[in-house]
Amino acid sequence: MLTANGLEVAETSLLPQTELPLRGTYFPLGFPLDVFSNSPAVIAAAEESWKFFQPRFTQTRMEIRIAVQSDEDDNSTLPPAPVGCLQSNLLLCVADAHNFIVSDFNNGLSFGTITKVTANSPLYLRYHFLEAAALATITSLHAAPVHAACVCPQGVGMLLCGVSGVGKSSLAYAGARSGWTFICDDASYLLGSADRVVIGNAHKIRFRDSGVKLFPELEGKPITPRAIGKPSIEVHTAELPDLKTSDSATIEYVVFLNRRSQSADGLVPLSRSSVISWFMESVIAATQGRLAQEAAVDRLLSVPIFELRYRDLDWAVERLERLAATGR
Repeated sequence: MLTANGLEVAETSLLPQTELPLRGTYFPLGFPLDVFSNSPAVIAAAEESWKFFQPRFTQTRMEIRIAVQSDEDDNSTLPPAPVGCLQSNLLLCVADAHNFIVSDFNNGLSFGTITKVTANSPLYLRYHFLEAAALATITSLHAAPVHAACVCPQGVGMLLCGVSGVGKSSLAYAGARSGWTFICDDASYLLGSADRVVIGNAHKIRFRDSGVKLFPELEGKPITPRAIGKPSIEVHTAELPDLKTSDSATIEYVVFLNRRSQSADGLVPLSRSSVISWFMESVIAATQGRLAQEAAVDRLLSVPIFELRYRDLDWAVERLERLAATGR
């Protein structure tokens, strides 16, 4: 025990303060971010995540500071996926006592410490620490997250919504092959400062490993175990020179995908009231940006909303092209 001002306090170990001399500047989703570390592996991982993004917004810069500590055990293994806890403007993500990160949304600052084995596992590092901290800060301050792909058939912005595995990436890519503009495959961000404007990562498309059955050009692409355990094929859109991409779109239609329906193929209108709870599930609670996120969702749901029931991918592409051209 230690004594402070006559009171007994529990003795705790304190990690040594680490200088972070390395710095990289990036623009995830167009927002300015500085990454500081004492490890080249952390800077390399940040580069892989955000090297294609260009500056778009002028908001106050975010910072991520990650110190890499020496592993206590040379045989240490990768920690489990972090557990998150959100309280007011603070988000704490903890994998174990040596791998954690805390984000202060009010200041746009995230700080964490990791072990060498984590630093040398770029998929884990990127997904659970770097990208998680950056996207959590962006969604807290500037944008509402939506589990949807975003595309523009004939220049008309559409959100393709649905749960994981419903086919958002496949339909978005199939449409992009036929000439649609591609914005993102399964994570859209609805700006709070603009009317129905979505931004996304147009630089990568991720497919399930079964995607080669639909798209032969994916044959031979490496299958990578994602940090959350699902194998995937990750393709840089720069490798697909005929693909048209954009970093944003103004949404004119919201479409929920249903490729398992027993009903006949078709485009069925949905009411705003039937889907608003689905959108609100993604709104981050207890942050200063919650009201702005709710208002952004409210503006988004002023557009026509549909359920697309389909079994054939080509039919689905043609049906959405007709919706873009005719409004029905």
